[in-house]
Amino acid sequence: MNYEASVRYLLSLGRELAAPTQAAAAKFDLENISVLAERLGQPQRAYPSAHIAGTNGKGSTAAFLESILRHSGFRTGLNTSPHLERTNERIRINGNEIGDQSFAETLSRIQVLIEELLATGKLRAHPTYFECVTAMAFEYFARERVEFAVFEVGLGGRLDATNILSPLVTIITRIDFDHENFLGHSLKEIAAEKAGILKPGVPLVLAEQSPEAGEVIRARAKSLGCPVIEATEVFRFGQESIQDGKARARITEAASGKILDLSPSLPGRFQLLNALNAAAVARLLKARGFQIPDDAITRGIADTVWPGRLEKLQSSPDIYFDGAHNPSAARELALFLQQNFTGRKIWLIFAALRDKAVDEVAGLLFPHANEVIFTAPNTSRAISATQLSQIAGHHAEHFSVIPDAEDALEQTLAQAAPEDAIFITGSLYLVGQLRQYWKNRLRVHVR
Repeated sequence: MNYEASVRYLLSLGRELAAPTQAAAAKFDLENISVLAERLGQPQRAYPSAHIAGTNGKGSTAAFLESILRHSGFRTGLNTSPHLERTNERIRINGNEIGDQSFAETLSRIQVLIEELLATGKLRAHPTYFECVTAMAFEYFARERVEFAVFEVGLGGRLDATNILSPLVTIITRIDFDHENFLGHSLKEIAAEKAGILKPGVPLVLAEQSPEAGEVIRARAKSLGCPVIEATEVFRFGQESIQDGKARARITEAASGKILDLSPSLPGRFQLLNALNAAAVARLLKARGFQIPDDAITRGIADTVWPGRLEKLQSSPDIYFDGAHNPSAARELALFLQQNFTGRKIWLIFAALRDKAVDEVAGLLFPHANEVIFTAPNTSRAISATQLSQIAGHHAEHFSVIPDAEDALEQTLAQAAPEDAIFITGSLYLVGQLRQYWKNRLRVHVR
């Protein structure tokens, strides 16, 4: 297969998530990925790894940790999901996306093995889109001889395809409500699914949690003999400041008294907590013999790039992308608006998928906006712009409906004053679509 055929093949496998109404009947287990990994020769065991679960912040934490390791001189692999524009984003080595040719070659090898396993009855069903991409990451990292790989859980943890890893460390970021149809309708149920990534005796770096979630995770860790390292106990926050939406903090290592300056380039105070998670993992790995100097932590965090999360595109007017698609992420965005944009006119271009807590997200975000523009990305999972306005319009001071996402952006740009701010949010699908459109728009304007 060439690259285009590879992408078509993956898309033919269907959506990554079943519709919510199908969730209860869907088959979720680790059989497919286990059989496939065994046939590949267990490539995920060829390198040390870290495994990260959580509701929000797991992608940023993964990116921070990978950057720290890369700045320490390691050849790194990074496997994250979802992607914004191209599937290649999910598989990176030393910060660079897998190339189109390597993508096609890796998937082609795996496809041949899948057909063989199906023909001999060793696979009962064809692996899903996510299982195939996960197997690609395992295999590609092994072939490219990475020295450390960081894996982000796709959904939940216990039954996620990444959960056949035997990591050196697991990380659980803050847990909140999301994907309830798959993971459960209480924080305890969701926490139990996330805690499914814990392995006997493998240390856990744990972010601050609600009492309900923390209780479940710590109980699971105790039953498996997993040392629990609280990120906020490894380092203590000292002096903090915010400039241009970016938080800075001086932290002190509890054990040594060493002082480090955290200056993530990613906006939002919550990124300090994600950076702290990564710094705590770095300290744990250093204690295990990995050479990770202090300046690799500070430089790695400062240099981390993570698109689509409070990503600023331009000024006058300010334009931000932020895929705040669940209540926890919406609370963080609302705080960012409150801390940095009080007194300025806010335009919110908003879309959502059918399996999201739309009313709650809107109730958190819309009070901070002067104008809400309802739209929809190009996916069958999206709520139509008109229906979205009927569900959530009552939370908005003023709103309009522009079904086409590109038109929504252009019309908002035409109306916004230079001192205003435009936030594109509510769905990572919307962020990915308009991010790609923005790049093409810039190319046209440059010509």
